[in-house]
Amino acid sequence: MRLMLVWLLSLVGALSSGVSVDGGKLGGEKVSIGAILGSTTMNGQVMKIAMETAVHDINSNRSILGGRMLSLRILDSNHSGFVSILSALQFMEQETVSLIVSQTSVMAHVLWHLANELHVPLLSFTALDPAFSPFQYPYFLQTAPSDLYQMAALADMINYFGWSNLVAIYTDDEQHRNGITALGDQLFKINCFVNKVTLRPVNVDQTLLVNELLKVKMMGLRVVVLHIPISCGIELLKLAQKLGMLETGYIWIATSWLSTALDSNLKLNKFAQGVLTLRPHTPDSEKKRDLISRWSHLSNGSADLTAYGLYAYDTILVITSALKAFFHNGNDLSFSSDPALRRMGGRLLNLSALSIFDGGKKLLDAMLDTHLTGLTGPISFNSTDRSLSNPSFDVINVVKNQLRVIGYWSKQSGITQVSPDAHSSRTQNRSMSSQLLGSVVWPGGSKTKPLEWTFPPGKKLRVGVPFRVSFQDFVSRNHTHATGYCIDVFTAALRLLPYAVHYEFKFIGDGHKNPSYDDLVKLIGMNEIDAAVGDITIINNRTRTADFTQPYAASGLVVLALVKKVESSAWAFARPFTPALWAITGACFLLVGTVIWVLEHRINEEFRGTARKQIVTLLWFSFSTLFYAHRENTVSTLGRVVLVLWLFAVLVIQSSYTASLTSMLTVEQLSSEITGIDSLTTSNDRIGYQVGSFAASYLHEQLNIPNSRLIALSGDEYANALLQGRVAAVVDEKPYIDLFLSNHCQFSIAGLQFTKNDWGFAFQKGSPLAPDLSTAILKLAEDGTLQKINDHWLGQHGSCDQHASRAMRQLEDFAGLFAICGVACVLAFLIFFFKVLRKYKHHIPEISHSLIHSSSISARLRTFVSFIDQKEDDINRKLERNGTFQSEGEKQSQGTHPLDTVTDNVQDGNIRKGQRSVRFDIAGERSSASNSPRA
Repeated sequence: MRLMLVWLLSLVGALSSGVSVDGGKLGGEKVSIGAILGSTTMNGQVMKIAMETAVHDINSNRSILGGRMLSLRILDSNHSGFVSILSALQFMEQETVSLIVSQTSVMAHVLWHLANELHVPLLSFTALDPAFSPFQYPYFLQTAPSDLYQMAALADMINYFGWSNLVAIYTDDEQHRNGITALGDQLFKINCFVNKVTLRPVNVDQTLLVNELLKVKMMGLRVVVLHIPISCGIELLKLAQKLGMLETGYIWIATSWLSTALDSNLKLNKFAQGVLTLRPHTPDSEKKRDLISRWSHLSNGSADLTAYGLYAYDTILVITSALKAFFHNGNDLSFSSDPALRRMGGRLLNLSALSIFDGGKKLLDAMLDTHLTGLTGPISFNSTDRSLSNPSFDVINVVKNQLRVIGYWSKQSGITQVSPDAHSSRTQNRSMSSQLLGSVVWPGGSKTKPLEWTFPPGKKLRVGVPFRVSFQDFVSRNHTHATGYCIDVFTAALRLLPYAVHYEFKFIGDGHKNPSYDDLVKLIGMNEIDAAVGDITIINNRTRTADFTQPYAASGLVVLALVKKVESSAWAFARPFTPALWAITGACFLLVGTVIWVLEHRINEEFRGTARKQIVTLLWFSFSTLFYAHRENTVSTLGRVVLVLWLFAVLVIQSSYTASLTSMLTVEQLSSEITGIDSLTTSNDRIGYQVGSFAASYLHEQLNIPNSRLIALSGDEYANALLQGRVAAVVDEKPYIDLFLSNHCQFSIAGLQFTKNDWGFAFQKGSPLAPDLSTAILKLAEDGTLQKINDHWLGQHGSCDQHASRAMRQLEDFAGLFAICGVACVLAFLIFFFKVLRKYKHHIPEISHSLIHSSSISARLRTFVSFIDQKEDDINRKLERNGTFQSEGEKQSQGTHPLDTVTDNVQDGNIRKGQRSVRFDIAGERSSASNSPRA
């Protein structure tokens, strides 16, 4: 970079007589500021007048800079990058403290290197490249909203109107290219596709513009975004008007270049009727009104004030504010020579003329710390990316002789009808309900939002159709026409589109075997066809080549196998349930019977008696509930709850068994050695697949089945191949298999569907037809048309009953019922146990403490079991006979220990079966052993 500066310096002298404007004859110490403008353009004139006015206003109050005066020199670049570089070098010779560049980012990129080398802050309100990095160019500062925010505003507008496809026309220079890239990044987040049309950055002639506009017209896209220089943009709009592209049906959106052009010359609005554009928002203020009132006198009526004229004025204010802080902190203006350039001075021209601004870094820091209110509103810079804080834009609709503000965009609130001045202090609100714009008058005067895409006039859609040789109910060829289920769905969807689509079918395949559907989709990527219509499965590798519509038919891979009749047997009655289900059902009968016996034993005479009698009762009650033939009544509440739940479960099990057995005995039973895809993958049998299907690649790549085991078949060959044993099974998509089985009852689907894939129509990447047809397909599904088409083509074939072989019930079918009954039994038993335990502890004060501490655990357990075995009525009678419990003190006063009445059998740890070994005296007196039989 230094070598380039040295080389350029040799040419400065020859061009030092270029156009320049001094800041005026000043008294006192001068602070030099340089500006490079294209002052021959209308926009350049506005900026030049605005900066000169700002300098004049500041110098009118000499106390601002402590008696110092600003000296502004303006050089005209004449739109030449080379002259801009030389002008910058001239400024560097004259100890300039800051440089303003009203150029595109292309020239700013070059001048950034010069500013970095010589530590001179470089400011610009037009070089708004969104790719600007403060780390790469530390001495550069954008004093107007970056294009990054303008592109975010455009993206929010596009999202607000719901557009998903558009054309972006831009010039191929750094600023405009990076701007469209930023727009594409924003639109990617909302699934909007950008078709880019690039123009040369210089010398764009009318022929080239016309050709590019015709290309856009043939695309069929109606949303056009323009991000180009003013001169090129006005010319392009004039040509678009001549080509009929500014009439009803088109949508044009321009970046802030158009509002700038119309603000400076409203007569140009006749070329932009109905166009939407953006303008940096500048709030109303007394200072702004004062400059507007003086503008006619300042400009002599040559040009109207624009938003960027206000930013030019405020750029001078930023520099002045920074200089004020710079001097206030005791800094002085000093310059020193660049050592690298000084070492080369002996061989070249006067390189020492280029000097480094010693206070450049401090002045830059003062600029970054700016907090003031200018003509454009509050001015401050973000600490991270050095961009202006709180950028905002007006959304403008060009209508007749007006620039109608229909809304605003701000970083905080997005699209809104509330001025940024009103909500600047509010918190961020980007809810959908707050995103609003006023009514829009579109090109042609229409107030109805145009379609974002229409099919190009005079063009036919090239539709590829597979030339099938089997399963022609889906797609078939009838001379030059295509028919079938898929074709009818496609044509029905086209009729729902809001525009006409002219198409022609191109049959893919030789008619001897089905074509490869992967190759069919690849033809779209090769631009040999525009779309592919048929029974095309949506799989991952195909979506990389084409865009698919909403699925119109469900599909997935299944296994087709030969089945044989199941012979009758003496154990046919056991077939409805699996062995596991039989075992669990029997166990549940016993469990429920046992739980009810426990719950009823203490209070129900029907569940008492000798051990033999009670075992018989338990078994009888358990299994008689299957036929609702149990004789015993349940008395306890818990028992009744458990029994009701179990009888409901028995009802379901009994009904299922009856239905399955009836089905098995009345319908012919079929079975197959192939049980599903798992049995195929673990065997070495050969597997058939349909020619052209993705099934072969799935079996080989996903399931690791060798290609040597895979046999390609036509759909017409399935039956013979399976009957002759050429293949053990066929793997194909379910719609084909269902159609095949409608006429071949000796075959069946083995196992379950093991993939989930759907059918859709394929289009070129970014084609607007894909989302439009997706919407149409959803409408067909909602109004029943899709089902009617399915019934017409696929619902008139014969059918075979394939359900008998699947009549056997599994354990999983009743898992919920068994779980409910099991939980009920456990809860009932726990409630019963804790109730008995509580009564046992509360009503047994007779057992001595000595027994508690001296007897074994087994003796205590037998005591508790004996208590549970007692009849509830016996305990209640004892309570009535003996009264309430005596207190421990009363018993001791009577000479009786509170827990002192246990028989010798209990003390010895021996309770004889069939006899009551312990008599519990509620009053606390000693009781003798009783040999009376149990109740």
